[in-house]
Amino acid sequence: MERPWLSSYDTNVPASVHYTEGPLFQLLDNAAADHPDRTAIVFRNRRTSYRKLLARCEALAAGLKAHGLAKGDRVAVMAPNLPSTILSYWGVLKAGGTVVMVSPLYMEHELTRILKDSGARFMILLDMLWPKIAPLRGTIPVEQFFCFSIPDDLRFPFGQLARFRLKREGRLPDVPYGRGVERLKKLARGKARYSCPDIDPAEDLAVLQYTGGTTGTPKGCMLTHRNLSVNTQQCRTVLHAVGHDPEVFLGILPYFHVYGLTVCLNFPTSLAATLAPTPRFVPSELLETMQRVRPTVFPGAPSVYTALMQQKGFSKMDFSYLRYCISGSAPLPEEVLRRFEESTGAKVIEGYGLSETSPVTHINPLEGKRKSGSIGLPFPDTDAKVVAEGSMEPLPPGMPGELAIRGPQVMKGYWGRPEDDAQAVKDGWLLTGDVAVMDEEGYFFIVDRKKDLIISGGFNIYPREIEEVLYRHEEVAEAVVVGVKHGRRGETVKAFVVLKPGSHAAPVDIRSFCRRRLANYKTPREVEIRDCLPKSHVGKILRRVLRDEARAEK
Repeated sequence: MERPWLSSYDTNVPASVHYTEGPLFQLLDNAAADHPDRTAIVFRNRRTSYRKLLARCEALAAGLKAHGLAKGDRVAVMAPNLPSTILSYWGVLKAGGTVVMVSPLYMEHELTRILKDSGARFMILLDMLWPKIAPLRGTIPVEQFFCFSIPDDLRFPFGQLARFRLKREGRLPDVPYGRGVERLKKLARGKARYSCPDIDPAEDLAVLQYTGGTTGTPKGCMLTHRNLSVNTQQCRTVLHAVGHDPEVFLGILPYFHVYGLTVCLNFPTSLAATLAPTPRFVPSELLETMQRVRPTVFPGAPSVYTALMQQKGFSKMDFSYLRYCISGSAPLPEEVLRRFEESTGAKVIEGYGLSETSPVTHINPLEGKRKSGSIGLPFPDTDAKVVAEGSMEPLPPGMPGELAIRGPQVMKGYWGRPEDDAQAVKDGWLLTGDVAVMDEEGYFFIVDRKKDLIISGGFNIYPREIEEVLYRHEEVAEAVVVGVKHGRRGETVKAFVVLKPGSHAAPVDIRSFCRRRLANYKTPREVEIRDCLPKSHVGKILRRVLRDEARAEK
């Protein structure tokens, strides 16, 4: 096929990459071998070298294996960005397990669905999240839990002070340690070491990444060791100026999101860079963290950059240490990009990807032409085309159609869902569900989403999931959810509801009902109660009509 984007590559970026084959954890092995004394993780008053990180990960792997973890077993990891989250990720991979990254924001029914679907036998989690999990014991397949605490990741005296403060604030739950529930740090301090010797990179799963795609309930994307390793090596090839000198990556993007997992964990580890995990996004605190750790690379989302620029004194701060910012997960407004670059002196590079593609497939060139609104050029060894409905033949430049992608980073398939595989992959091409346009020079532009996915602050929100919760309200007869534009988050959720006869629920009641059952970012920000909803001649609710109405009001 024709690949016009190749002529738009930076001069030192090849059309194809010679990949190093091996398990994903080889990234950590290589970093520890080449730079054993370099700081791998910096968090508050604690620094961990690559030598020590590798030793602790292999000790954890040995501990997990001693507890019965077999190669291929799924291990759920539920925690914000912390050093112990990084330890857990590499430790599970070293043990031969498959990591199932679980959002700490999930509520009971969301957790139950993913844990049951994945069949996770083990779970690693932050102790503060135990109250969410405790009621589920006996209803989920998890047999063994390993908990860690924020003070575990701090040195004296910060660790002791943090433990005292958390206890005083009632945020240190009483975890019932004993049979079936153990402390993670105990496993990571053992003397035994283990590194799974028989990983088949092309077949064995490294990560089971849950996503709803563009419709329906979350599905597990089967990402192999090779998928994720190749995507990391593609990032290194295209971002060719990154990593020549020691780098510091700010880790504000959550590791449980595949974008954060690759660009804030896998990619920097491949460079033997210093990771600065940041567990929560509070703009003022993040700016303080930046001044303290002085990151050279800052992967973020549009809503993050927008919020930072709204902070008092932002334009007067010193950002001389910051070289590159990587933006993804949602379109970056041109004005935000321009203002952020002017204020910081850093270069912002926008890209595109999906959970199904490990995730990055497109990015703007580091040195070459940057076009307003473009997601950039396909990665080396990655083919992309725009196709019409019902056809896999490429449309000419300038014609909108569905974006299809083919490459070595494309997932092995959906976990236990062969029927979804058949719909998503045609003749080796992944259909993204996004409407795009390619220009004459091979730059791609996302025009619209084919389905009804809502993206808020970089998080994917699936209307059907929220609608299922709404329909569980005893006074709701009909409900539909749409995304409406929001200046900072990109989109927020609005629900249209028809009540049952004789019911009197108010919007605030319905929002409260949802808040108890959904992560905060999924909870509708607006609820509009109507007498009826527009429908087609066969009785299907016309979501697009409501979405257009809601957006027109904005």
